[in-house]
Amino acid sequence: MSFQTKIKIGFVFELLLLLLVGYAPAGYAAENIPGEPYQGAVLCLPQGMQRPVNSNCLLAGPAAYQARLAAQGIHLPLRPLPAISVSADLAYVPYLYGLVRTAQAPVYASLEDARKEAAKRAVRRLEVGPRGLTYISYQDQVVEDGKRYYMVAPDQWMTANDVSRISPGRFSGLIFMATPHNDFGWVLQTAVPQRTPGVGGEPLPDKTLYRYEVVQVYNRQTVDGVTWLLIGPDRWVEGCLVGVVHVNPVPPAGVDNGRWVEVNLEQQTLSVYENGQLRFATLVATGVAPYWTRPGLFQIYARLETETMRGVFEADRSDYYYLEDVPWTMYFDEARSLHGTYWHNGFGYPRSHGCVNMSLADAHWVFNWAQEGDWVYVWDPSGQTPDSPDAYTSGGA
Repeated sequence: MSFQTKIKIGFVFELLLLLLVGYAPAGYAAENIPGEPYQGAVLCLPQGMQRPVNSNCLLAGPAAYQARLAAQGIHLPLRPLPAISVSADLAYVPYLYGLVRTAQAPVYASLEDARKEAAKRAVRRLEVGPRGLTYISYQDQVVEDGKRYYMVAPDQWMTANDVSRISPGRFSGLIFMATPHNDFGWVLQTAVPQRTPGVGGEPLPDKTLYRYEVVQVYNRQTVDGVTWLLIGPDRWVEGCLVGVVHVNPVPPAGVDNGRWVEVNLEQQTLSVYENGQLRFATLVATGVAPYWTRPGLFQIYARLETETMRGVFEADRSDYYYLEDVPWTMYFDEARSLHGTYWHNGFGYPRSHGCVNMSLADAHWVFNWAQEGDWVYVWDPSGQTPDSPDAYTSGGA
């Protein structure tokens, strides 16, 4: 290969290097062209988040993009949450569940009576309120001639005419190996992110988010009174569409053992902290007005593997509920408790009589972790939950 050919190859290589990385090597200085003030300037390397010390490099291109993201709290490469999902094995309970559909549904004293539907010999009847919140548990079932019967207690049976089988939801939270560096949360309903915050931003349909998908929150911005969350590079979503965990490992005033459960009423999230570290987090369903979950600092005073809950607060009994074998119950404020919930999958929205509803797997994890005397800190960052003690009953499921 001739000397001239080598020179030409070297020049082409150097030119390609300039085009690809925008970096001017030492000794190379192109003449400034009128109207091009940065001609010949050295670009900062892409991995730099800011101009290197004692350097005159130009913060542009990939380096400028990374610097802009860093100013918003996003550092590339994106770091996954240091967490794993709760094992589905923890959702196991030794019961099956059914919704009672018939008012004053009979419970028969034997399978034979159930076959004959001998209602006059019923040992008891189950009340069903207007909201239909009457649920039974059963441990066995029999199918004969196309008809199904449920054993709801020893020698007590109900028919499929009065009971519909249900399957508890499979949502579960996250177990943490370390405290994350930023907030995170779960998508509450299908949402399409935007490239910029505010009404009218460019939608990103290829980035559509679905219910219970986990996202990290890097920044917040309020536009026309609406809070928007930055969940990725140039990906904004309206704040009301995500139940967010505000990571705060500092113990609330009064917590003296380094162990507490935090319930955020505004975000409908629950977090477990131990010795300054986040251990667990999930979505919950707390009390709907006027049966709010009361804000304050409480202690778990009883733990029960299973509990039958019933109650009514309205004079017309329109809010009556009866729930058999509620699993993993931890009482902390009169009749208000943390517990597993099999009768709905509406986590992320208020809907209880004051208790903190969790999925079966989540409640089991918290039950295994918790001890009597551990603290439960309930608060509402929005300030909309009443402070007056007169606003509260003893609470319920």
